[in-house]
Amino acid sequence: MAAPKKGRRAPTGQGKPGRTLVFILIAMVALVGGMFYSGTLTPRLGIDLAGGTSFTLQAQNQPGKPNAINETNMKTAAGIMERRVNGLGVTESEVQTQGQDHIIVNIPKGTDAKQSRQQVGTTAQLAFRPVLTTTAGAKTPTPSGSPSTGAQNGKDAKAGQGEKAADGKKSEDGEKAGDPSPGASATTQGRAVTDALKKDPTPGGSASSKPDAPATPPVPGTEGIPADLQKQLAALDCSTKQNRATAGEKAAGTKPSDPVVACKDDGTQKYVLGPVGVEGTDVKDAKAVFDSQQGQGWIVQMDFTSGGGKKFADITGKLATKTQPQNQFAIVLDGAVVSDPRVSQRLNGGNATISGGFTQQSAEDLGNMLSYGALPLSFKIVDETTVTAALGGEQLHAGLIAGAIGLALVVIYLVAYYRGLALVALASLGVSAVLTYTIMTLLGPAIGFALNLPAVCGAIVAIGITADSFIVYFERIRDEIREGRTLRPSVERGWPRARRTILVSDFVSFLAAAVLFIVTVGKVQGFAFTLGLTTVLDVVVVFFFTKPLMTLLARRKFFSDGHSWSGLDPQRLGAKPPLRRRRGSAPTQTKEA
Repeated sequence: MAAPKKGRRAPTGQGKPGRTLVFILIAMVALVGGMFYSGTLTPRLGIDLAGGTSFTLQAQNQPGKPNAINETNMKTAAGIMERRVNGLGVTESEVQTQGQDHIIVNIPKGTDAKQSRQQVGTTAQLAFRPVLTTTAGAKTPTPSGSPSTGAQNGKDAKAGQGEKAADGKKSEDGEKAGDPSPGASATTQGRAVTDALKKDPTPGGSASSKPDAPATPPVPGTEGIPADLQKQLAALDCSTKQNRATAGEKAAGTKPSDPVVACKDDGTQKYVLGPVGVEGTDVKDAKAVFDSQQGQGWIVQMDFTSGGGKKFADITGKLATKTQPQNQFAIVLDGAVVSDPRVSQRLNGGNATISGGFTQQSAEDLGNMLSYGALPLSFKIVDETTVTAALGGEQLHAGLIAGAIGLALVVIYLVAYYRGLALVALASLGVSAVLTYTIMTLLGPAIGFALNLPAVCGAIVAIGITADSFIVYFERIRDEIREGRTLRPSVERGWPRARRTILVSDFVSFLAAAVLFIVTVGKVQGFAFTLGLTTVLDVVVVFFFTKPLMTLLARRKFFSDGHSWSGLDPQRLGAKPPLRRRRGSAPTQTKEA
């Protein structure tokens, strides 16, 4: 017996088709098990199917920028809002401009509406300003207008002498002031003021040292600061959320070159801040990090651009030479101070850290807003409504009916034309359906994928793409049978040519889906994503299920003998007489009777 020729091997899939089928079945079981383990048994639905919240935002005019509301800034703001809400996944939020100064944001049901409102509405105007002085966040008490008033709030006041009412400081004899309480600004700390401010010619002293002294006593540590800023600081009350919001809006609207009064975001402190030293646009990247080494908890790390790093080094170099609190710089976000670190040396390296009692969520939100950039405009939410899914549900119902009718017609065609091979096609469609459903379900909590009406349409279109791959392979097998070959070699010889056709066809479909996903927005992305996903799964199913299954069925008598209902009957296919190869001669055909 002649030894087999070296280098010959069985065609792909002929050797161990059972192992390949077991592999894909294990993958299916794992995906289904993961779906049950995660507790998510249905895909996440988009706003047009499940309802959600819709925000309407109106752009606001900004001081010194009369022409800021334009098409370019509106599109930029919409893009930033979309990136903030969507992140990396397809979360099915819709952000689009409407008219000249409105942006519509649709948030699907199941998304934290409060967090989303903060993400889309927060301007994220970041600035670094030097601290000129700071004091407790409550409004500075105003003493009685009559000098003969005996006592007020438990403090004695001498006739003709004003009382320094800040952080528990008290005038005892009209000549000397009491020592400052912990956390209060020392009187001498307000004398060195940034060069951008003009010094008040009035020397620091008691409120009664001049006939035209203001009714509200100055805050200790504000000597040398213009009188109007002293009055604003004394009148500023940061103890309530509403007051802080109002103060933040006013501070955010101040020109970068002007000083400003501002509140700490928690209301414990209030500040007089100098002109902006570093803009938020100089921040290149920001991310939330948990600091376990120094015990600061959640912090936000920022990396500056090359220009921003130089500005930051310059301002910290100047602040390092001053005394507290003027050696501090305030990190101001939308008019509120989120952190006020002290500077002891020039900070090079182009990075900085924001700390201050962040939670993981608040640190991630701040990093998200700073990373994606500040909005070029400020916005006000003028309308917030809940969208019902009634209309979407009706459309989904009609779409599913249409899909079921189309699938039924495909099944009828397969059974009528391919007969027994229709079982292979239907089994492959079933495997593809299970994989598609489980992956879509798992992608909901993983990347925020949401199934919308266009995505459903993409899944229905995928039925035709997948069935087309089966048909290509079946026809290649039939061509081999028509050439006079038996079923087993026909299955293996037809596969290489069918494989090339299937790969080229699916590559074109996937490329179209990828381009559509990149260049479009909103719902169309859902269609493109689903189309691309199902195209990839089509390749997986054909290679790892349909081909191995055909190899196994070719060994069964029903198919190998060409039963009339197998769909592979040689007589029905018009097959030529079997090819016979004589030893040492070319193939010959037997004569027909």
